[in-house]
Amino acid sequence: MIAARLHSIGDPSHLRVEETPAPEPAAGEVRVRLHAAALNRRDAFITRGLYPGIALPCTPGSDGCGAVDALGAGVSGLRCGDEVVLDPMLGWGPNRRIWAEGSGILGMPHPGTLAQFVCVPAQNVYARPAHLDIERAAALPLAGLTAYRALITRARLQAGETVLIPGIGSGVQSFALLFAKAIGARAIVTSSSDEKLERARALGADVTVNYAADPQWFKALKGAGPIDAAIDGSGGETLARILDLVRPGGRVAIYGGTGGDAKIRPFSIFWKQLDILGSSMGSPEDFRDMLALVSEKRIEPVVGAVFPLADIVAAVERLESGANFGKVVVRID
Repeated sequence: MIAARLHSIGDPSHLRVEETPAPEPAAGEVRVRLHAAALNRRDAFITRGLYPGIALPCTPGSDGCGAVDALGAGVSGLRCGDEVVLDPMLGWGPNRRIWAEGSGILGMPHPGTLAQFVCVPAQNVYARPAHLDIERAAALPLAGLTAYRALITRARLQAGETVLIPGIGSGVQSFALLFAKAIGARAIVTSSSDEKLERARALGADVTVNYAADPQWFKALKGAGPIDAAIDGSGGETLARILDLVRPGGRVAIYGGTGGDAKIRPFSIFWKQLDILGSSMGSPEDFRDMLALVSEKRIEPVVGAVFPLADIVAAVERLESGANFGKVVVRID
């Protein structure tokens, strides 16, 4: 088969599209012939050596959709030809509250989805939502799962509440906006790009603020009404401001820290009795419930760019540029 492989650390240019043996499904696994995959920051971090436990060579890629191609021993309930999406969380375990020791994410060290074929446990294979085309289905898994768990499972966002979504435009934050609007919540978003804010308004954002144009953006939001919850993947100064903005008794779900460590005031937390909620990936129940919401509300993932597998380096560079709104998708076939 053809796959994008990483043999050395440096940057995305170290990725090579090459021929490698197709995998055979072990007992309890299925092999999926992939139609499309999607990129996440994790893939870029791996190329630069900025991810723990890197094992080379590897085939990155956590998101994918395709068709069941072969069944391992003991697999039932699936047939060759079934159109599926993949839950990228491997071995979560029985406790929905926290993942089990030894769990992992599809795409390093377990071979990932930037390839023509991938083998995964049968329990990680779900029917592709009927209303989604190949590219949007491929965009869904990791970012959709992360956003759903942070926003719905952990922050417990409800209809009629207001959520703050800083840094709109990333895959996770775009899903957070879509999910918030789907359940009837009010959404406030921020970005340094007027173009991204315009896109967000088209997706239903109720209040938009350009933090680059207004260094006092957080003051402008004080007049936007009580903020019940916030979902943040940036950390840094943004997180410190969020803690000041969320109403007393509010919730802040944190799923990442791309902006670095945050210098925060404990006063903002204890005086307002905030709930600070860590979140990462999601359980099988989260993935199932996320797919149900997507199907029920006919949610369309936002795809900002599509590349063929042969142009994988350009695809990862597009992701790293920050210019994209939504997901970068890679066509495999």
